[in-house]
Amino acid sequence: MSRTLDVYLNRDLAGHLIQDDDGQMVFGYVHTWLTHPEAVPLSISLPLRKEQFTQRECRGFFGGILPEAGNRKVIARILQISEKNDFAMLEQIGGECAGAITFVPDGASLPEPADDYREISDEELTDILRTLPKRPLLAGEKGVRLSLAGAQDKIAVCVDHAGKIFLPLNYAPSTHVLKPASAIWKGLVGNEAYCMALADAVGIPAAKTTMHQVGDIEYLLSERYDRVVGGNGNIQRLHQEDFCQALGIASDNKYQDEGGPGLKECFALLRVTSSNAVKDLMVLLEAVTFNLLIGNNDAHAKNFSFLYLPDGSRRLAPLYDLVCTVFYPEIVNKLAMKIGGEANPELVFPGEFEKFAKDTGLAPALVKRRIPEFAHAVLDAATRIKASGEVVDKVADLIAKRCESVISRFKRS
Repeated sequence: MSRTLDVYLNRDLAGHLIQDDDGQMVFGYVHTWLTHPEAVPLSISLPLRKEQFTQRECRGFFGGILPEAGNRKVIARILQISEKNDFAMLEQIGGECAGAITFVPDGASLPEPADDYREISDEELTDILRTLPKRPLLAGEKGVRLSLAGAQDKIAVCVDHAGKIFLPLNYAPSTHVLKPASAIWKGLVGNEAYCMALADAVGIPAAKTTMHQVGDIEYLLSERYDRVVGGNGNIQRLHQEDFCQALGIASDNKYQDEGGPGLKECFALLRVTSSNAVKDLMVLLEAVTFNLLIGNNDAHAKNFSFLYLPDGSRRLAPLYDLVCTVFYPEIVNKLAMKIGGEANPELVFPGEFEKFAKDTGLAPALVKRRIPEFAHAVLDAATRIKASGEVVDKVADLIAKRCESVISRFKRS
């Protein structure tokens, strides 16, 4: 028996997501959306058209909204659904997602904007953070319908002007993403907070991120760039999608070696999609360089996104999930996306950047000049930003050494 979910973009019904009698997922835009004067596609990979999209065509976008890896397995077990059933999972947790997408059971109306939040005390927050590994995204808790992509423990929350934290219920929008300390990766919260602050210090647009503690648990609080809080306190969703979704590639294949996008595809996508390609291409160049300098080998295509702004423009979104992964020796020292065909970050020299420039359509002379300039800027900022804690001190020192190494490579060229 087929089942249907109504797919809303903000408060407009855009289409229907259907699981047919064979268990296959298909998507189609509704006529009222196709004829709407301000209609836009939900994804670059799902252009406006009358014909339905097959599962192969639409899974990259819709599946990309959902959590990944171990968290997905745990959520499926809690909800008693198959971990491979994207439709069933969106039906259960697709109330508050990345971007401006909301999933509503067919025939049910999207509730009017409601102030549907529950304040979380410090004691309850501590319990939630301890519970997340066993109940990712608080799946199965009454009124909670949250979905965030990725494999790391996290939860979407709403933070008011006084700093109080609330849990959004049903279809209520959140304002922040909260990520607790990891039991596996020592000092991960401080590591990411430092790397995000470093990005901001060198002028790379990045999600505003702060480090906090409740009880004995550290956590990271990142302001959602796809949410805007008005002067009246109303929260507006902004649509967004990551590069894998835009290219129609399933999260299972996000790494380049698994068939995912490489930098060539990412730059080509940005060049034809951004409303200000000249500026965004330079930001992406600096982002690639920054990830190399800080030792963030896990910068795959799902860590880059497009943000759809209220004026109708489409821009490269602020960066997120910036971590010095090379600090952890258990993680293989291999770039998620190769630079000039090289996956080993220690073997990326000016020659590889020249190949990278040709692959991505950038001027080799510009790239050769900008890389060492930017490495100097990151090195200078790394010495100015206050690092606190044993792990962060070591991360800062490691990043400084990596900057010096890249600078020396260009001096020898």
